[in-house]
Parts: sequence; C-alpha cells; structure tokens
Amino acid sequence: GYIAGVFCAIVSHPADSVVSKLNAMEGGGVSQAIKVSIAEGGMKALSLGWAPTLVGYSMQGIGKFGFYEAFKNLYSGMLGEENTFLYRTSMYLAASASAEFFADIFLCPMESVKVRIQTTPGWEQTLKAGAPRIWMGTSPEYSVL
Repeated sequence: GYIAGVFCAIVSHPADSVVSKLNAMEGGGVSQAIKVSIAEGGMKALSLGWAPTLVGYSMQGIGKFGFYEAFKNLYSGMLGEENTFLYRTSMYLAASASAEFFADIFLCPMESVKVRIQTTPGWEQTLKAGAPRIWMGTSPEYSVL
C-alpha cells in the first residue's frame, strides 16, 4: 500500500501541478493553466515540487500505518477483550481515523512547500531551500510555527 501510494503521487504529479496553478490563477481553465505553467518554466514546471510530494506522502504513509497499529492497540486495551471483539469494526474505524489525523499533520508542511514552489514565481525551487522557510516562519502566511 505504501509503495503504491507514493508511486501514484509521483505519477500524477504533473496533473497536480496544473491543478495547483489553476487554483492560484484568477480565471481560465485547465488548458490555460498548462500554458501558463509551461510559459513560466517550460516543461520542467510540470515537475516542480516533486520532492516535497515524495517526502510528504512517504511521511504520511508511514505515519498512517504505524499510528493505526498503535491506536488499534490503545483502543483495544481501553475497551477490554470482550468489547474489542463485539465492537471491533467501530474500534478499527476509530483507530484508522485517529491515525489519519496525525499522519496528515506530517503531510501538511510538505504540501505547503510544494504549493509555494508550484504557484509562487521567484520562490524557492527545491525542498531543501523551501522547507526551512516554512518551518522557521520566514513565510509568515504559511508558517507552521
């Protein structure tokens, strides 16, 4: 599941780049977003932000599966053996929802870097340069601290 998720995120990345540009534009459609992206950065513009996508979805996937097991054990212990068996579907659902919540927190900073790389001309063009700006608050409107 983890490998498939990361693979799909990377394969669909050019389309995601176009959608990010489309959301940042005022007016226009998909074809206009493609034209603007290519005009601003050539075909390379469709691959901008691939590193934050890879790292972000990797961290989310690891967090999701790891936290799921941890929450499943936690909730099972809280319910007791009999109630765990009786309400296992609800317990699995609660463990999954809890895991997804925390895993998405791992994804959000990387997604923020990716969107800034894709939509802000003149902003950093790499994960290595962009992540510190997000984490250290030099981009106040997108700072996580």
